[in-house]
Amino acid sequence: MLVKTYGSAVYGIDATTITIEVNISGGTKYYIVGLPDNAVKESLRRIESALTASGFRMPRQKIVVNLAPADIRKEGSAYDLAIAVGILASSKQISEQSLNDFLILGELSLDGSIQPIKGALPIAVQAARDGFKGMILPQANAREAAVVSDIQVYGVKHLGEVTSFLNGTVRLDRTQVSVETELKEAGPDEVLDFADVHGQENIKRAMEIAAAGGHNVLLIGPPGAGKTMLAKRLPTILPPLTLEESLETTKIHSVAGKLGVTASLITSRPFRAPHHTISDVALVGGGSYPQPGEISLAHNGVLFLDELPEFKRSVLEVMRQPLESRHIMIARARFSVQYPASFILVAAMNPCPCGFYNHPQQECQCNPGKVQKYLSKISGPLLDRIDLHVEVTPVTSDELTAVRATERSADIRRRVAAARNMQAQRFSKHTGIHCNAQMNTRGLREICTTDETGRALLKAAMARLGLSARAYDRILKVSRTIADLDGSATIRTEHLAEAIQFRSLDRSNWAG
Repeated sequence: MLVKTYGSAVYGIDATTITIEVNISGGTKYYIVGLPDNAVKESLRRIESALTASGFRMPRQKIVVNLAPADIRKEGSAYDLAIAVGILASSKQISEQSLNDFLILGELSLDGSIQPIKGALPIAVQAARDGFKGMILPQANAREAAVVSDIQVYGVKHLGEVTSFLNGTVRLDRTQVSVETELKEAGPDEVLDFADVHGQENIKRAMEIAAAGGHNVLLIGPPGAGKTMLAKRLPTILPPLTLEESLETTKIHSVAGKLGVTASLITSRPFRAPHHTISDVALVGGGSYPQPGEISLAHNGVLFLDELPEFKRSVLEVMRQPLESRHIMIARARFSVQYPASFILVAAMNPCPCGFYNHPQQECQCNPGKVQKYLSKISGPLLDRIDLHVEVTPVTSDELTAVRATERSADIRRRVAAARNMQAQRFSKHTGIHCNAQMNTRGLREICTTDETGRALLKAAMARLGLSARAYDRILKVSRTIADLDGSATIRTEHLAEAIQFRSLDRSNWAG
């Protein structure tokens, strides 16, 4: 008897519905066809044990399981539950009447319990598009899938619950999540606050500009100057995630299996800080079956690279294209996947191997050639893609011990949110552009216009600092953000001057 159940396959951050056809006929062998990987092929052994433990029998006949469409590779153990239900329905141990209404997913343990899967949110989105009435999936993934309100989500813990529900003898409680409530209740991290940072007003200003316009930042200074402390507090001044951003970020973490058991939505901006020993595949994503890397996990948030010159050169260079395009395309022989990668890069580094070059009190032990060799680990093309270059100087003892009120993250965040609102209105008709850092060349020429005095200032800066055309564009974008923070409709000369100041660490000026 032929029976059809439905599962799903995830590619990138999108899902494709898979039809699972189970046919039982005369014979003795089991077959799974339709381009399954080893985890799918092994499912029949798990299913046989789970059926026995749940009081059912595994038919001793020829069982053919086809996963359609057959030209798409099927990976992982999420098809276990759908195959098991198909076998039970085909052997008439359970009713098949409602199978067409549900998408069924879950990994089976030998005792019949159901283990969590990856990618529940993109699967739920696709299931709603395909018109399914509901989803049956592991209890651990129910809140994540229930973010999609257009489909009924039922979380289960054991195969027996699924069979009883499909037979109509047990009623399952539908899992429901209020997206609006989740976002409303979410708040910034109250543990970290810019009020904890004494002094460093110029650096705080740079971080505010970065947050307001989505710009990348390079912090260069001696050990203990506060680079890491400042970087960790950048997410506290970023505006809250919108619903669209939250869903997209949650999709990526869902596919990567990074969501917690009780999680439904990611409501705070990600902060990723990989160690400098990371590989290029781990950073940008990839593998035999491509998974999102750190740059995608930092999407809509912050990627912090501490000790930048200690990263392998190949690791840093693979970031050049994603920093421009804000997505990463991972191509393999049979298919390719695309992951979003729109993040704020915050990089921190010492000015030399010993860390004390240009230090006001400590003497540097490195000769000029050694300093230049250390700085040369960061390529010019990568530096061009970093909007703000900021020199972090040590905080004096007077600033550390001073008892005075410092500005809190909440106060800075209000200014950042006001600037972002201006940008949202400005780019309302531009698809895929949400902040100044994402402006394309055409938008740059239309929006970032300057007067004659401003053009003369830019021309002089280009000649003196030896800036590239890309650096020129980034100065205009940063100056537009500074103008937004100032509430100005036009870019004035002082806005340009401040933006140029943040390019003073370009390579021509490093190490003397």
